[in-house]
Amino acid sequence: MEEEEEEVLGYLDKVLEEEDEVFEYGDGELDLITPVHKQFKGDVEKGLEMKKLVLSGFLASEEIYINQLEALVLPMRPLKAAATSSQPVLTMQQIETIFYKVQDIFEIHKEFYDALLPSIQRWDEKVTVGHLFQKLASQLGVYKAFVDNYKNALETAEKCSQANIQFQKISETVRVKGPKDSKDSSTKSSMEDLLYKPIDRVTRSTLVLHDLLKHTPKDHPDFPLLQDALRISQNFLSSINEEIDPRRTAVTTPKGEARQLVKDGFLVELSESSRKLRHVFLFTDLLLCAKMKKTAVGRHQQYECKWYIPLADLTFQTLDDSDSCPSIQVLPEHEIEEMKMKISVLKNEIQKEKKAPKGQSRAERLRKKMNEQESWLLLHSPTIPFRIHNKHGKSYLFLLSSDYERAEWKESIQKLQKKDLQACVLTSVELQVLTSSCFKLRTVHNIPVTTNKDDEETPGLYGFLHVIVRSATGFKESANLYCTLEVDSFGYFVSKAKTRVFRDTAEPQWNEEFEIELEGSQYLRILCYEKCFDKSMLNKDDNEIVDKIMGKGQVQLDPQTVQSKNWHMDVIEMNGIKVEFSMKFTSRDLSLKRTPSKKQSGVFGVKINVVTKRERSKVPYIVRQCIEEVEKRGIDEVGIYRISGVATDIQALKLAFDTNTKDILVMLSDMDINAIAGTLKLYFRELPEPLLTDRLYPAFMEGIALSDPAAKENCMMHLLRSLPDPNLMTFLTLLEHLKRVAEKEPVNKMSLHNLATVFGPTLLRPSESESAKGQHITCASDIWSHDVMAQVHDFSAGRCKFSLRDSPVVFLR
Repeated sequence: MEEEEEEVLGYLDKVLEEEDEVFEYGDGELDLITPVHKQFKGDVEKGLEMKKLVLSGFLASEEIYINQLEALVLPMRPLKAAATSSQPVLTMQQIETIFYKVQDIFEIHKEFYDALLPSIQRWDEKVTVGHLFQKLASQLGVYKAFVDNYKNALETAEKCSQANIQFQKISETVRVKGPKDSKDSSTKSSMEDLLYKPIDRVTRSTLVLHDLLKHTPKDHPDFPLLQDALRISQNFLSSINEEIDPRRTAVTTPKGEARQLVKDGFLVELSESSRKLRHVFLFTDLLLCAKMKKTAVGRHQQYECKWYIPLADLTFQTLDDSDSCPSIQVLPEHEIEEMKMKISVLKNEIQKEKKAPKGQSRAERLRKKMNEQESWLLLHSPTIPFRIHNKHGKSYLFLLSSDYERAEWKESIQKLQKKDLQACVLTSVELQVLTSSCFKLRTVHNIPVTTNKDDEETPGLYGFLHVIVRSATGFKESANLYCTLEVDSFGYFVSKAKTRVFRDTAEPQWNEEFEIELEGSQYLRILCYEKCFDKSMLNKDDNEIVDKIMGKGQVQLDPQTVQSKNWHMDVIEMNGIKVEFSMKFTSRDLSLKRTPSKKQSGVFGVKINVVTKRERSKVPYIVRQCIEEVEKRGIDEVGIYRISGVATDIQALKLAFDTNTKDILVMLSDMDINAIAGTLKLYFRELPEPLLTDRLYPAFMEGIALSDPAAKENCMMHLLRSLPDPNLMTFLTLLEHLKRVAEKEPVNKMSLHNLATVFGPTLLRPSESESAKGQHITCASDIWSHDVMAQVHDFSAGRCKFSLRDSPVVFLR
């Protein structure tokens, strides 16, 4: 195994060694250990006991938090009184800055505590607390104001301490009352420590909401209220500035200067033509690239510095034509997709083993196997280049998974470069001290793979997310604007949809709906771009014009809050820009239900043989026209069939085909090509039974499970010959079309296997009546669908000969 893959596995092995996880509420006053959770899971009565335990622990930490807020409020009052006297300690403005919103936060939590306490004291299954948490979450605007002022508060307090001995004594020895049952009547704390408490509190409250929902039955009145509180809290955490904690992320240099960690994360570096997993640390004055050193079991983990660049010397300039540009080796798309399928199959097997008696040991073996596969995927999936350059040295190239991530790193570095930075040169001792501090300072501890998550954590969403991108405001001047949507899948983010470009406006009104397929997704990202038509902006790393990112943001897709029949409206704030959108989620089982149309006059939901007989054709008109239009002007479109079309456009085309509108050809020529591709997919999805038929579905499943390639090929040929004529002719027409699309893979990035992933479930997944029988249907059925389609495409990708007239199938390897 290559060195970089071993590095990734080293991280994962560490995770697997840690069997129990401790959750802390407040400041360590209560430890709640995972095995207790597992003990009561599934038992409603004991689940309510667990809920009370969670609430009791949270209440105890809430008492301590209120005491800490009160300790801040107490000196504020005499300081205000002195400010109006002849001997002020601080000015009124300084007091307002340091203690901004502290009184309001104290009152909010005091009211919350006073309401929650009697609920726990008279605890039974009818007691409700959801409304209290919902009200608390609705007041997070006060926290937003506190967070925005936090840095000013710290700086003002520090300056005042240096200028005034009396205030210095006050700020360094603030007395905090102990809990009622505590032996210690009070403790000493600094004002700086206490001002950090509100920053920390929202994160801890969000953890509590997660656990309360775990132990609240879905039919309990608390459940929807806690869901709403969690959604508000998560969106708040996503929106606040993540650089609010300089105290915890600072390291002092040998010269006595404070160097703060601003951002860190795992990136893939292209080094000596191979991919290496790196942990990158952005400090206030330099960027440091490190790798985890191999250590013996039980030894403390350490980082090894690979290189660093002072921010004063760092640029993002692209290479000159005379410079050598290392080629970025990208694996064929089908290899990436095949690995995803293997990981998905393993996940299902692990879940089965965990439920089986004495299946834990096999589950652990499967988890280790999945570690290897996820490590491989993590290293080989990123393809977006992010080059940084030392103006006094060499260039370095990282590969990222999304524009969002690249923009985040670039913006963070450029923000720091606006300050008056001096180029720093570290001695070997200074570099060793800094690298050693990285382990303690890091904010991102685990690489983003499944095995780093506790079994109780959400596995993400599988199905379809419907998103309406409505409008945006906050632009300072008119521009050509559009948005893209990204969701995470298998530990990295991929672009899934793109709005049309709204030209020359400062207030775009897209109102476009998209259907995005989710594969274990937990986050939705929205990026807003200004379209650039200047060819001088060509990026030499990927030969594409770089559009300017105007803003970006993300929301968490929590299953307990997103899974609703109703649309949920939300707003993402990004650099002063607000994008309004709505979303709702449909599980895969519901989204792929095949419901026959009651109106046999149309084409959607009508049996394919009925349509072809009525039209006196071998292939339905809708299939032929959509394919023709895609080949005419969409075959070079990046992500064709993968990028979602606008839902309203797709519905308009559906209505036109169903009613046989005379203007259908005009509509097709004017419509966005992704909407046409989406209409074709929708037609196959809404057939009363899949194109490859319910009858043959079990045989396809058995055929793909064959291990002998020759036997598998022979089985596929036999099954295709068994299809009814309209199904066979339509399938072959579609297959030939997809082969032509795949021939343009260097341009459109869509390989045959990529296309198989898109069309597999649609063409093969059984109808609702067959699914209800439970035969051959498992949670992995869609994985098998992908695999069947991939196999069929494999047979036909190279030298496929097929006589449409005689209907024999000959697949040549």
